[in-house]
Amino acid sequence: MPAPRKGARGSRAPSPGCAAVTRRTRSAGPRPSRNSTRVKRGDACASRRSGVPAVSRLSQSLADEDFTLTAELNPPKGTDLAGVLSAAETLKGQVTAFNLTDSAASRMTMAPGALAHLLRDRDIESTLQIAGRDRNRLAIQADMLAASALGVENLVCMTGDPPSGGDHPDAKAVFDLGAEDILKAASSLEAGQDLAGNALKGRPRFYKGAVANVAVPDLGKEVARMEAKIASGAQFFQTNAVYEAAGFETFMQRCEKFEVPVLAGIIVLKSARQARYMTERIPGVVVPDRLTDALARTSDTVRTSVRMAGQVIRDVAPMCHGVHIMAIGWERYIPDVLEAAGR
Repeated sequence: MPAPRKGARGSRAPSPGCAAVTRRTRSAGPRPSRNSTRVKRGDACASRRSGVPAVSRLSQSLADEDFTLTAELNPPKGTDLAGVLSAAETLKGQVTAFNLTDSAASRMTMAPGALAHLLRDRDIESTLQIAGRDRNRLAIQADMLAASALGVENLVCMTGDPPSGGDHPDAKAVFDLGAEDILKAASSLEAGQDLAGNALKGRPRFYKGAVANVAVPDLGKEVARMEAKIASGAQFFQTNAVYEAAGFETFMQRCEKFEVPVLAGIIVLKSARQARYMTERIPGVVVPDRLTDALARTSDTVRTSVRMAGQVIRDVAPMCHGVHIMAIGWERYIPDVLEAAGR
């Protein structure tokens, strides 16, 4: 198939088909093995072959086998939306959809549904994170129906972080539903009934995603969890932060049997301190010492961070369906990261 195109999905010509493709990693940076990593397009492509309209631009981009770019946006801690809306407008031509976080890391922010609605008014697509930390099954289903009514088609379903690590450590966690259960709830709503078996008046349509961890001690267990999420309705995956191409290739080879797209997570590092914190405190994330040391030595943190993130994208791009960039307040540098990545 043709090489992935630059720019936003709307500016690219679709590739000719949905057949699985074989890609090889580039030589830049730490070199993974020379074995091919086969990437398969699953539900999105099956939908396209059957003539069923795509649910969203994101699902269409992945079905068209475009190299898809998504990015994370955090709703504000307050009511001032000027900054986040400006960031979205700036990146509109390069990013297919924006993930809107659900009080990420258990730090209270505005609920993402309001931001999703405002972005839709600006013809900007969003992906709503649905976490099980704060809501029971009644509230989760209600919020998913509300999202559909507001025109939000993309969901990323996750269990969520415990409140003890956030800015309200005394908050009571709910965790009525885990990630797999939330996916099942979304699938049930699409089928026309709630989790209690009650009929709905009108069915939503979703493109349902889930998260996956790459650098975990027991990769087999993680792959089994991914399989369970797929069985529960997951149609695409976003990974946590990736920094090593070789480790990511191993992960992708283990996922070869899954016919669902995978977007590699890219966190733009802001400091050596952040890099050390992530390695020590965030399960499934390992920042190599060489990157931490480079951040500690540099006199230009932004330039170094942009170059690092761009290189990781170059390294992993041949193995996956796209990348999900988490700039965490540095959204203004995402265009520079994409330029460094050759996108």
